[in-house]
Amino acid sequence: MAATCPKCGGKLRLTDWKPNCPHCGVNMVYYGMEERLLLDADQAEAEHARTQVKFDRLKASFIGSKLAIVRIVFSVLPIVGLFLPLAKFGFTAPYAQYNGSVNVISLYNLLSSRMDFDSLIAMFGSKLMGTAFILFAVSVVCILLSAVGVLAHLICLTMACSPKGKQRNYTLNVLNLLFAVASIVTFFLFCGKITALFPNVIQLSSVGFGAYVYIALLVFCFAADILCFVKGIEVKYKPCFIGNIPAEEYFQLVEDGVPLDQIRAVMAERTAAKEAAKKAEEEAKKAAEEAEKETVEAK
Repeated sequence: MAATCPKCGGKLRLTDWKPNCPHCGVNMVYYGMEERLLLDADQAEAEHARTQVKFDRLKASFIGSKLAIVRIVFSVLPIVGLFLPLAKFGFTAPYAQYNGSVNVISLYNLLSSRMDFDSLIAMFGSKLMGTAFILFAVSVVCILLSAVGVLAHLICLTMACSPKGKQRNYTLNVLNLLFAVASIVTFFLFCGKITALFPNVIQLSSVGFGAYVYIALLVFCFAADILCFVKGIEVKYKPCFIGNIPAEEYFQLVEDGVPLDQIRAVMAERTAAKEAAKKAEEEAKKAAEEAEKETVEAK
C-alpha cells in the first residue's frame, strides 16, 4: 500500500525521500506533532484525575473521620483473637499424650509439618471415626477461611469508599461470622463424637474462650462497618483539571461524543478566562499596594 501525505493525502513515491510533501510542501515529520503533544497532555491529565479520585477515596477510607480510624482498629482486633486459645484438647494413650490449647499458630504448625495426609483422608472413610474426623476437618477449614476473610476485609478497607465498598465489606463480615460459627458448631459435634468413641482416652475436648472472643471481635468489626456506612464518610476530592476544564466536565464531554475541536475551543475559552482572572487579580493587588503606599506617604 502506497504511503500518503498526512495533510493532503497525496501519494508518495519511493523517490520521495525528502521530509517535505512534493504535493503541498508540508513537513510530514512534524505535521500534526502539536496536536499529538496536546493529546498526550490530555491523556496524562486524565489519568492523573482518575488516579487522584482513587487516592482520595483510599485516604477517606482510612482517615476520613474518627469512625474510619476506629474501624481500622476493630478490623485488626479479630486477627489478635486468633492467637488466643480457640480450643482445648487432651488425650492419654499408651504411646502418646497431649494436653493443651489450640490457636492459629498451632494449626499452622500442624498443617505445615510433615503430616500423613493420605492416612488422614483414609480416616474419613472409616466407619468408626470417619464422621468425627470429617467434623474436625470442617472445623479447621472454616476457622482458616474465616482468618483469610479477616485479612481480605482489612485489605478491602482501602476500597471502602468506592461505589461497591459497602456490599463488599458487608459480604466479608457475614462470611467471616458464618465460617467462625460453623467452626465452633462442628468442633462441638466432633468433641461429642470423639469423647463417646474413646471415653477413657480423651481427657479434655472443648471450645476455648478465644473462639468466643474471636466471634465477639468479628461482631464489633461488623458493627463498626455498619456505623461508618450509616454515618457516612465524606470523601474530599481534590480538584483536577484537563486543559483547564474540570475533570468531571471533561469526561462528560468525551462520553457525550463532543468533537475534539469543540473540546479544544472550550479549553481555549477556559484558559483565556483563567488568565484574564489572574491578570485582574494581579492588577487589583498592585492597585491596593499603590493605594496603601500613597496613604503612608500622605501621613
